[in-house]
Amino acid sequence: EADANDKKHMPLLPKIVKKNITVSPGDTLMELFVREGIERTDAYSIISSLSDLFNPRQLRQGQEIILNFETPPPSGTLFFHSLTLAPDLTREIQVTRSSEGTFLSKEVLYELEKKRVKAVAEIKSSLYNAALAADIPVEILIKMIRAYSYDVDFQRDIQSGDSFEALYEKVVDKNGNFIKGGELLYASLNTSGNPITIYRYQATDGEIDMYDAKGCSVRKTLMVTPIDGARLSSGYGMRRHPILGYTRMHKGLDFAAPSGTPIMAAGDGVIEMAGKKGGYGNYVRIRHANGYQTVYGHMKKFAPGIKKGVRVKQGSIIGYVGSTGISTGPHLHYEVLYNKENVNPASIKTPSGRILKNDELERFLLFKQEVETLCLNENPEPPLNELNNLQANNRSPVLD
Repeated sequence: EADANDKKHMPLLPKIVKKNITVSPGDTLMELFVREGIERTDAYSIISSLSDLFNPRQLRQGQEIILNFETPPPSGTLFFHSLTLAPDLTREIQVTRSSEGTFLSKEVLYELEKKRVKAVAEIKSSLYNAALAADIPVEILIKMIRAYSYDVDFQRDIQSGDSFEALYEKVVDKNGNFIKGGELLYASLNTSGNPITIYRYQATDGEIDMYDAKGCSVRKTLMVTPIDGARLSSGYGMRRHPILGYTRMHKGLDFAAPSGTPIMAAGDGVIEMAGKKGGYGNYVRIRHANGYQTVYGHMKKFAPGIKKGVRVKQGSIIGYVGSTGISTGPHLHYEVLYNKENVNPASIKTPSGRILKNDELERFLLFKQEVETLCLNENPEPPLNELNNLQANNRSPVLD
C-alpha cells in the first residue's frame, strides 16, 4: 500500500513530442519556429545560439529540422525542448534548452570513411546509362566526363559494345551507408578496342590533376564541351537558320540542354564582354592565352560576379543555359576564335597542360604501376585516406 501511495504522489514527467519539419521556399528560421508554436522571444534566443555554428542565411529549401517539445502535465502545453539540424552530410547541430532556461548549442561530427571501389561496365546505349547501371555515383560520372571531354566526342566516338573501368572513392558512414562520391582515381575507356587511361596524380609541388599513361595532363587550353550532359544539336558550318529561314554560316556549336544548366568557362581567361548582344541574347566573350577567344550565347542569366574585366578559371560557372535572343529553345551557342577568326570548336588542337618530366615522371610511372596492380584486385581495399600519400623518405607515392 505504501508503494502504491508513493507512485500516486510521484511527479509526472513531461512527455517529449517530436516534429519533423521541411523548409519551404522563402522560409526563415524565425517564421518556421513561430509557425510551430515557439514563442518569438524563445525563437530569437534559439537562432542566436544556433548562429554560433550555422549561418541562418544558408537555410535551404528541402532541409529538414527536427523539433522536440515538452508537454508538462497537467496542462499539456508544448514548450520547446531541443532541435537538430544537419547543414550537410558531415555534421549536425543540436540546440537544447537548459534547466535555467538558456539555450545551448553543440556540433556533432559524423564519422565518415573513404572506401575504394572498382567498377567495370559495358556500354550499350550511353556512358551515362552504363555508369548508373554499375552504381557509379553521379559525382564520379561527372568527373569522368569532364576529364575525357578534352579528347573524346561522346556522341561520335562511343559505340555500343565499348567498355570502361573506373577506380573511385565513395564516402560512407560508420554503418557502411553511402553518403556521397569522392574522387575519381583512375579510369580506362575502351573505344573501338583502343583504351584511353587516365590517373589522378598529385605532383611533389602539391598540384593534383588527371594525367594520361605518358604523364601528360589531360587538361587542354580549351574544353570542347563547356557544359555537362548536353546534346550537340547543331554543328559548325553552313546551315539553314531555323528562324530566319535562309542559309548562312553557323560559326559555332549548339548544345541543347535544360534551361538553367550551368555553363563553364572553356579555359582560363578574362571576360571581354558580358551583356546583351543582338541575336545572341545574353552573351559572354572570354579572352584566353595564345590568341584564343570563346563566345557563349543565349544565356538565361549570368553567374554572380561575371562582368567585363573579371578573371575566370577553366570550369568555373559563368552563366546558365537559356533561350534569349534569336533562339528556338534552351541551348548554348558556343564559338571559338583564333586570332579573331572563327574556327571549328570540335576540331581545334589546343596545347596540353602540364607534362611530367625527369624525376616527377619516374615518380608518376611508379604510382601508375601501383594503381594498375590495385585494379587487378576484385576488392581494392583497405580504406583509403589519400591515394598519393608519400613514403617517409618521399621516394614515391604509395597506396595505403
